[in-house]
Amino acid sequence: MGDGGRRSRLRGAGAAFASNWRNPDLRRAQLSFLGAWTAEWAFTVALGIVAYRDGGALAVGLVGLLRMVPSAIFAPLLSPIADRGRRERVLVLVSIVRGAATAAAAVVVAMAGPAAVIYALAVVSTIAATLYRPAHSALLPSLCRTGYELASANMVRGLLDSAATLVGPLLAAVLLQFAGVDVVFAVAAAASFAAAALLIGLRYEAPPRPPAPSRPNLAKEAAEGLRAVAGNRDLLLILGLAAAQALTRGALTVLSVVVAIELLRTGEPGVGALMTAVGVGAVLGSLGASLLVGTGRLGGWYAVGIALWGLPIALIGVFPQQAIALVLLSFVGVGNALVDVAGFTLIARMAPDEVLARIFGVLESLVAVFVGIGAVVASALVEWLGVQAALIAIGLVCPLLAAASWWRLRALDRTVGDLDVHVSLLQQVPMLQALPLPSIEQLARGLEPVAYRAGVSVFDQGDVGDRFYVIESGEADVVGDGRVVAALGPGEGFGEIALLRRTRRTATVVATSDLRLQALTCDRFLPVVLGYTPSAQQAEIDMDDRLGQWQTREPGAPFREPPA
Repeated sequence: MGDGGRRSRLRGAGAAFASNWRNPDLRRAQLSFLGAWTAEWAFTVALGIVAYRDGGALAVGLVGLLRMVPSAIFAPLLSPIADRGRRERVLVLVSIVRGAATAAAAVVVAMAGPAAVIYALAVVSTIAATLYRPAHSALLPSLCRTGYELASANMVRGLLDSAATLVGPLLAAVLLQFAGVDVVFAVAAAASFAAAALLIGLRYEAPPRPPAPSRPNLAKEAAEGLRAVAGNRDLLLILGLAAAQALTRGALTVLSVVVAIELLRTGEPGVGALMTAVGVGAVLGSLGASLLVGTGRLGGWYAVGIALWGLPIALIGVFPQQAIALVLLSFVGVGNALVDVAGFTLIARMAPDEVLARIFGVLESLVAVFVGIGAVVASALVEWLGVQAALIAIGLVCPLLAAASWWRLRALDRTVGDLDVHVSLLQQVPMLQALPLPSIEQLARGLEPVAYRAGVSVFDQGDVGDRFYVIESGEADVVGDGRVVAALGPGEGFGEIALLRRTRRTATVVATSDLRLQALTCDRFLPVVLGYTPSAQQAEIDMDDRLGQWQTREPGAPFREPPA
């Protein structure tokens, strides 16, 4: 790549960060995520040490499973709540519950209370944490206007996730040098409360969603998320690879403790050091991922990220030295950054907004289950095979699956690229420019291509209106009462007046050249445009202006004769 290409990529990366900072709602949402995940990583380190003191490596694995099984059950059941209304309110409640449970754990440790109580509080905190990411992931598209901005938001969130992966364990390691586990829990609780405070007072208009049922049935609503995933092969692939990553992640929570204490002989602070190495790599990887925003190759980078979650772990089993382990685990962090920006963006682009939180809830459920399974599997393999063989066996899972999925993921990139083309076309229409990304993507998925030869009418004055059209290429004339009142070209829309006013067509539209159109049926167009206040207001303004221009044209003003 030449100097010009590198400068262009760097400018693009800077623009990605700037777009998040300039949007105050997006900025607050991202900082809240940083607080929430710093709390999660510090909490994980502290809990791992409590469990290891209580029963060794096996106890660490069992506690990991104990945390994740309830989360796996409750994540899809509770996620429909975030699809009903203001998603940031769910995030505030979740953060408060997490903070309270973590603060209680700090008190129990300080008073030398039973470990079982700490484990119970960990389950409560983890259930809440499992609901946080689906609601946050579903909130981000509503704060964005374009696919580029959404990819930027996921990239920035990935960077903050990486920073939390670094700051949380590092903070725990420092606190453990000078204080006890109780102080680590207390600091994690404070971070959770800060995450809640940042989300109070967001100002944005949510996209239109179906009204909540009069008699909510969380199980039935959760099943809709499962059906949405089961009916989409691409979503199944993304979530399946995420499950493999989660299994490796769960194994790492055990292996980091065992490797530090038994293999590398660096003691309890060494656990924090190993996880800090993951965080360092994640931060560097996230900065690198900023260069990928807008590349159109997120599927391929997702495969690379999945592979990097496992291969370095396998290599630690081959080269069990501290310096090498720290460097290799930093590459796990790089993989984590790639998975975050690519995976979450792809899911948000493929799934409908009305069930988006539920789909992310399915993802979190899978993650919770496989993190727990990974922790138990790692504990068992350490007991049966030894530490080094366990590292190699677990580390090979993700690279093999990523290699097998490569071509399907690259095909997915082409699908998202086509969606971007249609979104860009729709965003040229003034009344649609106000729509948030989930709404305009909903319209883009419903587009139907149609074509007309020059001289052919798209519809005639007096016809029943059933579609809205956007010109992809070619030109057309609007003919009212026998005279041309407007000329239309690429990126312009027409046909909305009959749909919005529920009248017959007010004019004839005739192709003046070969015409390629994208059409939206009435039942797809009206709920989105009228369900979102800014677009409904803009549509009314556009209609009044257009009708006013047509009606005030002087009879003697120049015009073309309509085509025969």
